[in-house]
Amino acid sequence: MDKKKLFITIMAMVLFSFTIEKPTPAAGAPLLTHGDEDASVVQLQEQLIQAGYLHTRATGYYGDATQQAVRTLQEDFNLAVDGIAGGTTQNKLHEVEQMARVVNGEARGEEYKGQVAVAAVLKNRLQAADFPNDVESVIKQTNAFTAVQDGQYDLEPGPTAYQAVADAWNGWDPTTGATYYYNPAEATSDWIFTRDVRLTIGQHHFAD
Repeated sequence: MDKKKLFITIMAMVLFSFTIEKPTPAAGAPLLTHGDEDASVVQLQEQLIQAGYLHTRATGYYGDATQQAVRTLQEDFNLAVDGIAGGTTQNKLHEVEQMARVVNGEARGEEYKGQVAVAAVLKNRLQAADFPNDVESVIKQTNAFTAVQDGQYDLEPGPTAYQAVADAWNGWDPTTGATYYYNPAEATSDWIFTRDVRLTIGQHHFAD
C-alpha cells in the first residue's frame, strides 16, 4: 500500500472512532458522559435526583453514580443503555418530568394504581391517532388537563409520580387503553359525560 492510500485509510479509521465514541445529541443539548464536569452536569444530576434515579447530591461531576442513574433511566424507558446523557436521553428525562407533573397535579391524592392510570392515559394518547404524538403537545392541548389550567402542574412531583410514569411506560395500564378520565363530582363539561366509561379507579372514571 502506498503512502497516500495508507494516509486515507488511517484518517478514515480515526473519523470512524470519533463517530462511535461520541454519538450526536439532539439540537441544543450538550452530550454528557463519564468524566465530564460542568454546570450542565449539575442540571442533569438535579433532574435525576428529583426523578428518584440518583441518590447523592449534585456534585457537577459525571461519575459512576450518575452514569448508573442514566443507565437505569434508559432501561426504564427503552432507550439505548450506554450511560451517556445525549440528546435523546435528556429529552426523555424532560418528558418524564412533564408526565410526572401531570400525574402529581391530577392524581396525587389517589391510590398508586390511580396515579399509574393517569400516566397510562398520557401514554395512550401519544399512541392514538386522534392526539399529538409528542408529550408536550399532548399535555398542552386546550382543556386537556385541569392541572395545567389551575397551576397544579407547576408543583414539584415526588418520586411516586415518577415511578407511576415509569410503570405505565413499561406496560402497566390499569385503564385497559382509556384515553380520557374525569372526576364525575367535579367535571363541568357536558361532553365528557358522553364518553364510554371503561372503569372507575378512586375518584376518576376512565373512558374512551
